[in-house]
Amino acid sequence: MKQEKTDRNEILTARRVVVKVGSRLLAGKEGWIDTRFVSRLVGQIAGLRKEGKEVLLVTSGAIAAGCRELGLKRRPSSLPDLQAAAAVGQTALMHIYHQAFRRRGLAVGQVLLTRDGLHHRDRHLNARHTLLALLGRKIVPIINENDTVAVDEIQFGDNDQLAALVANLVQADLLILLSDVDGLYAAAGARGEVIASVEKITPEVMALVRGGPGEHSRGGMGSKLEAAGIVTRAGGQAVIASGTRPEVLAEIARGEAVGTYFPTSFGRIRSRKCWIAFSCLKKGRILVDEGARRALADGGKSLLASGITGVEGTFRAGDMVTVAGPDGAEFSRGLVNYSSREVELIRGEKTGKIRSILGSKPYDEVIHRDNLLIL
Repeated sequence: MKQEKTDRNEILTARRVVVKVGSRLLAGKEGWIDTRFVSRLVGQIAGLRKEGKEVLLVTSGAIAAGCRELGLKRRPSSLPDLQAAAAVGQTALMHIYHQAFRRRGLAVGQVLLTRDGLHHRDRHLNARHTLLALLGRKIVPIINENDTVAVDEIQFGDNDQLAALVANLVQADLLILLSDVDGLYAAAGARGEVIASVEKITPEVMALVRGGPGEHSRGGMGSKLEAAGIVTRAGGQAVIASGTRPEVLAEIARGEAVGTYFPTSFGRIRSRKCWIAFSCLKKGRILVDEGARRALADGGKSLLASGITGVEGTFRAGDMVTVAGPDGAEFSRGLVNYSSREVELIRGEKTGKIRSILGSKPYDEVIHRDNLLIL
């Protein structure tokens, strides 16, 4: 598979950077946090700070650290044991980071997030304000999923997704996903040539993914590609590169051809629409006809009941739903003004009939264009 080479000049102007490091890099041979790796990573982040860049660190490793503290040889399988390992390990992990950054003259602040927290608009904004306040005070935010309270329904699934949502949350210019491989390889099944840049994450690109989660991690190349897609669709850039390179962050910041680069796909999306598209939990799906698809995707219109052909899932007014065309392909996401039961009753009908069908008509639109994002 061939991808066009893209220059990385836009990286040179990146001021706000999110760096994500996973358990595969952090965990040493014994499963304990590799303090020498942490020291090297922190040194690189300090280098970016000296160049005037704001840096946020999204880190895994709490469960891996907790396993050591609890004397566990393997990652637990039960949720309570995972939460216990995270509770013990998060303290140890932050102590290591605190010491490493303090030696570089930098202060750190811990921020623990859950997907549920970013789903709610007020908590989403609170998280954003906290992170921006830390950056404003020259403090390095260290962010992790709050595994001590997370359950299956609210887990990010891996910290690649968390890093992407954090990058969008603070409107970062660049997301750097550090891995134990050099980037996305050009041929599936074996390491070899690294694809220098990926303009668009297509099914062909996803087919190149190999490998899976490690013993202490939940992510993989597939989740990194999804994270890169989230960031680039919101107007940012992303790089997947090997965290074992001694000066990988400096090389990337200089625009060197390190790892796989994902240029921005669109202009910067407004913060609220970014929240709708990527932080809100999907509650259902609305199917529309071709006329409605064109009106939304090409005409910038709101979604009216007359163009709706089907409803899937159960949702309430104010929930986020996806919108799919006649081919079933999702092309939009938005906040719906009516419940799934109400949408089912009014689908295919003219706006003027909504009151007679439902007994009231609080909105003309099922989804207003201000609450709708085309993907």
